[in-house]
Amino acid sequence: MIVHDGYENLEGIKNAVVTIGTFDGIHLGHQEIISRIIELAKSVEGETALVTFWPHPRYVLGNNQDDLKLLTTFDEKAAILDQLGLDHIVRVHFTKEFSQWTSEQFIQRIIISALHTKRLVIGYDHRFGKDREGGFEHLKKHSNRYGFEVEEIPKQTIDDVGISSTKIRNAIEDGKVELAHDFLGRYYEINGEIVGGDKIGKTLGFATANIQVEEPYKLVPADGVYAVTAELKGQQYKAMLNIGYRPTVDGKTKKIEANIFDFNDDIYGEKIKINFIKRLREEIKFDSKAALSKQLQKDKEKAIQILNQHLKNHSK
Repeated sequence: MIVHDGYENLEGIKNAVVTIGTFDGIHLGHQEIISRIIELAKSVEGETALVTFWPHPRYVLGNNQDDLKLLTTFDEKAAILDQLGLDHIVRVHFTKEFSQWTSEQFIQRIIISALHTKRLVIGYDHRFGKDREGGFEHLKKHSNRYGFEVEEIPKQTIDDVGISSTKIRNAIEDGKVELAHDFLGRYYEINGEIVGGDKIGKTLGFATANIQVEEPYKLVPADGVYAVTAELKGQQYKAMLNIGYRPTVDGKTKKIEANIFDFNDDIYGEKIKINFIKRLREEIKFDSKAALSKQLQKDKEKAIQILNQHLKNHSK
């Protein structure tokens, strides 16, 4: 898959079959659209392209941007789309000036002039252009003039999936990562770098890798203890992870700490990917470090049981 930073110098996309949108999370509803453009591209010996916007329009337009956390960073989104078989991502830099483009300007400059689109596929409720004036009816009415065919993914198809990025955010904010999995068709992930910590976990018998998520807009699940898998250097490991303030040891700052099972390597500075399998419990304050350590052993046993079942199911 090729990522194009901007639309100004596009060339060589054969018989482009295109869709448009932010596609945060690439949930099952989004995947319906991606599957359709891949199917259409095969029928015309063409290539698929997603026109997406970065940063997210709400961050630029100031509509409660402080409250918006995204399900996917751009790199995560690109990796998922690559796995799905998309050929091209066109990353349009979203600015206040760009937000003033009319739907006609958007179609003429990007869909026609830059991409030479042969077919455009959009979701039933997708709007674009200044004040969200553009939509399927406008596209259908003017498709002959534009020189490309347009197709709408019907309301019934999307509603049958019953998914929205908002629903997934709500599930993750509540720690319901299994529900998020059902909506996404995969486990929710965070990516970060392993940084130095205060080594308190080691004194409890559970050494941890402290994970720094660099993007402040990335949605981190609710505080608590989770059964997770950790991907490091191309290998996958079983682990449990705590998100929170560690009240038993008087933690002052929120941390994300993973205890990777049967693992002792020095991994400071390494990149790590965490897949959330199941929330085990809330973060609570214990009467002593000994009581906390005892609970952590129970958490580990429960996590191993859950992860063994998870790996068994995925090996079938």
